[in-house]
Amino acid sequence: MPEPHQHPNHTRSAVRSAVEHVFADQTARMGLFIRTIGLVRATVKIGLTNLAYKFRRLSGLEG
Repeated sequence: MPEPHQHPNHTRSAVRSAVEHVFADQTARMGLFIRTIGLVRATVKIGLTNLAYKFRRLSGLEG
């Protein structure tokens, strides 16, 4: 890969990795599967899943 492309690619991959690990955990362990009618219901479902993930992560970090 050419030198000018390496640094931006590294930055993007770090962000992408952090987001994809959370999404993979939510889909695999928490069974997140969005099949709703309406954007509001989907947003609420994703929000509640994010909240549950953060609570589970917090309890794991605190011991």
